[in-house]
Amino acid sequence: MTAFNVVRFKIKPGMESAFLDAHRGIAGNWPGLRNANIIKTGDSRYCIIAEWDSMDAIGAARPQMIATLDSFRATLEDLGNGLGVTDPVSGPVALVVK
Repeated sequence: MTAFNVVRFKIKPGMESAFLDAHRGIAGNWPGLRNANIIKTGDSRYCIIAEWDSMDAIGAARPQMIATLDSFRATLEDLGNGLGVTDPVSGPVALVVK
């Protein structure tokens, strides 16, 4: 069953290019990743939305996701409220609207 993961980020000033560069080319390297998009949600704020073949594919890719995060962790600001530098969620598709 198709699944998605979504992660919010706040980028340090002047680090947006480094953040985006760290994500270039990941789709070809992660089995089960159908597509991924990074959207700009505000000043220095971004969200990645990725579609996967299944929750198992997300779980199997977790080491690669952590390694990628480690490669750009220095570009991130703490989100506050005890979240740290990321706010991730994931789950299976509950309803296909279109």
